[in-house]
Amino acid sequence: MSSLLGSSAAATSSPWIPIRSRRPSFLTSTTTPPPPPPSKFFKFHSFSPSPSPSCFRVVCSSGGTEGSSRSSSDAAAREFKFVLHDAVESSGIHTSHAREGREGFCAQIRKLSDIERETSISINSCVDLGKTALYIAAEDDSLVSHSSVPLPVDAFIERLDDLSVGYCSHYNSSYSSSPEKFLESIERYLYGTRGFRRTHSRNQSEPRALYLHSVLTHRSGSIAMLSLIYSELLKMLRLWGLVDFDVEIFFPHDLHSLPRGYDKQKSKESDQPHIITSQTLLLEILRNLKNAFWPFQHDHTRSLFLWAAHAANCIDKSNIAEESGFQLASAKAAQHRLERGVWTSVRFGDMRRALSACERLILLDTDAKELRDYSILLYHCGFFEESLQYLKLYQDTKDSSLKSQSADSLSSLEEDAVEKLMIRLNLILMEEGWSKPSHVRNYIGNNSEPW
Repeated sequence: MSSLLGSSAAATSSPWIPIRSRRPSFLTSTTTPPPPPPSKFFKFHSFSPSPSPSCFRVVCSSGGTEGSSRSSSDAAAREFKFVLHDAVESSGIHTSHAREGREGFCAQIRKLSDIERETSISINSCVDLGKTALYIAAEDDSLVSHSSVPLPVDAFIERLDDLSVGYCSHYNSSYSSSPEKFLESIERYLYGTRGFRRTHSRNQSEPRALYLHSVLTHRSGSIAMLSLIYSELLKMLRLWGLVDFDVEIFFPHDLHSLPRGYDKQKSKESDQPHIITSQTLLLEILRNLKNAFWPFQHDHTRSLFLWAAHAANCIDKSNIAEESGFQLASAKAAQHRLERGVWTSVRFGDMRRALSACERLILLDTDAKELRDYSILLYHCGFFEESLQYLKLYQDTKDSSLKSQSADSLSSLEEDAVEKLMIRLNLILMEEGWSKPSHVRNYIGNNSEPW
């Protein structure tokens, strides 16, 4: 993890050396990583205009480099006014810990240069993926539990580091006889001695499998979390000089396999789709959360957006396959819950955590559809003006990138729903004397369940 990898000479004489700067006493390697490059992803700030409540704003600017997926024309600053934290605050719930978690997340993804985004997670990088995942958990924990005590991020960082220190006590010099034996010893340690296992549930009914602090505690998690833990262990071992070969992590796409390490020199072409980058891992983590907490019953036959659009009656039913009674009842139940101010329900998602996942995905700036999905959630919450703003931003962003997309890449059903939603929002805002419903600012803080 990059923030603590480098230490000054003065710090080495201090008894308060962070665990990331310590090495087991029997190791003598002094590998020092290069300093992080200057950030160029975005600038973050928050402000409190008077007399209105504080607005959480994020300014993003992405600069392009030669060979980068981002062009120099995209370097103009973007400003996002997100809704979630202010809405929670207006309901009488303090959001200082949630905002701190978001700021920590932003501080890490600032370091995601175009090169960093495409860098494998098995390589020591400027972005501290472990901290980033814990900041995600800290924000959601504060939003849901309403605790006056923040999630102890540093304590879980130490627990993550303890895995590396613990492996060293099991380390035997014979493991270094070949890369294969060395990696086998790591996997015996993680999946045998430590007992980490993969959660196989597709619907992610156990939220703790999606948050790093819970996985470190219960040792059961999603494939993304296990891959993250494996990569963090490898990074520390490389820092201590125990890894002297080019190692890669195999990210499985089936429902049962575990992340495995392999010598990159002996890799096959078929291994390429299973290499996961820093950006891909963060997307996997956030999309898992978005899917798990999406407040409308869904499956893999349609996108999350279409399920939410269907609940809002923005889809021509003649264009979709016949639905079961259960699906129709689920859509009506979701709409009824929101009308009554219920943001979360067992097996039917959690609007707060769905919104927080959408906002962080927007900050990652990888897919314009995240703007669209955020907009439909804001519509269901009654934030019609903000919903329209994000829907327009989606269309502007989508239209500017049409040149590099084929017509087949766009779903006509989704675009038809977008047009209907746009028309409806414009009509709502055109009504004389329109005002937001009184329950909008109140029900976001209800029905809290610690997880």
